[in-house]
Amino acid sequence: MKKQLLILLLALLPFWTFSQTKPYLSLADAVRITEAAEAKAKAEGWNVVIAILDDGGHLITLKRMDGVQIGSVDVAQAKAKSAVFFKRSTKVFEDAMKGEGGSRIATLPHAVGVEGGLPIFKDGVIVGSIGVSGVTSAQDGIIAQAGIDAY
Repeated sequence: MKKQLLILLLALLPFWTFSQTKPYLSLADAVRITEAAEAKAKAEGWNVVIAILDDGGHLITLKRMDGVQIGSVDVAQAKAKSAVFFKRSTKVFEDAMKGEGGSRIATLPHAVGVEGGLPIFKDGVIVGSIGVSGVTSAQDGIIAQAGIDAY
């Protein structure tokens, strides 16, 4: 009986020790980031789409403000996916594309060379990303940063 109990405890040990220990982006966090980004966009008179993804590139929240072109729905998500997959701002790719040989950036899967996508870190670990689309890329970046600043 003791041997069976020991085997059972050893079998269950990984489940106890590997519970949710890494930081993650909660729905409440995603909503707070989205609302802050939306507030910045409204304050500037800009209508945009705001997408928040988790660390696997999956959608948590999506907000499409009135009057925004439908194409920005996909663009915001693509910017966010690029930021989370590469753990950097999409502005890095935009700047790289302006340099010599920068067109190679366009061949990278999920790399978007347009500002407006930012990774979201918690305790030094990537937990998600934000993507904004609807105005100029620089304005998208300003709105995305406002969302990050609220986190």
